[in-house]
Amino acid sequence: MSEGGVTEERRPETPAEVNGAAAVFVVLGKQLKLLREKAGLNQREFGGLVGYGPDQISAMERGVRTPRPEFLQRADEILKADGLFAEVIPQVEEAMSRARTRHPEWYRSYAAMEAEAVELHHYSNHAVQGLLQTEEYARAVFAKRRPFLSEETIEKRVADRLSRQQVFERLPAPVVSYVLEEVVLDRPIGGPRVHAGQLRRLLDVGTMRNVEIQVMPTLLQEHPNMDGAFNLLVPRGYPQVAYTEIQGYPRLITDAEEVRKIADRYGIMRAMALPPLETRALIETKLETL
Repeated sequence: MSEGGVTEERRPETPAEVNGAAAVFVVLGKQLKLLREKAGLNQREFGGLVGYGPDQISAMERGVRTPRPEFLQRADEILKADGLFAEVIPQVEEAMSRARTRHPEWYRSYAAMEAEAVELHHYSNHAVQGLLQTEEYARAVFAKRRPFLSEETIEKRVADRLSRQQVFERLPAPVVSYVLEEVVLDRPIGGPRVHAGQLRRLLDVGTMRNVEIQVMPTLLQEHPNMDGAFNLLVPRGYPQVAYTEIQGYPRLITDAEEVRKIADRYGIMRAMALPPLETRALIETKLETL
């Protein structure tokens, strides 16, 4: 999860848990699509009205992304749904609560902190970090995981990943930064079309006032961190912590001295990496050459 994030394991779920939560979101998605089309809006137009991208609208209409209560309230008003979406907010909140308990104990602590963090900082060295991934990119990551995952498991993990991205929609917004190795921009995971969509996603997220994305050029002759990817976050009301994951072995680091060392490396990397505007220009150039 600190890079490609392919090890977000879950405890076994009962058929009732899986089918019950999934059914809520699938039905909502179908209703949303029906009323959107009836209103004469495409996904991009509707997304612009509610503050979401077309990929996010598509995911919600297919039932693989959890709609937040504020989205349902806004959709109810825009689509003149007469309470259809607003009335199910309590059920959606309950389903979201059940979904959160599916995280195993080691991940649950991190997931809870990530969802409420006031600062999030990420270093990725071989794949786009999970919170930045498009739906198609995430699906390509999980589809190529070894050993192979079932189609049902892939779709569940994609949905889980997209639901985590709701951190960007929080108010007050957290401070978020990324340092990506340049190779991350060059590796066409999922093929050219998916890769192009992922680069556009980076450009879109990079326009958010609370987000800074920087690229570490491949041609730099020195590097302060050769120990792999990591996340740093500052939970609300608590000291900064770090998270790493290597070959399926996650580690939540709370020791103040260890966290300080990782944060120091991250600060040096941000100083060495391209500034956000130069990073944006580089991404646009790479997108043009596809």
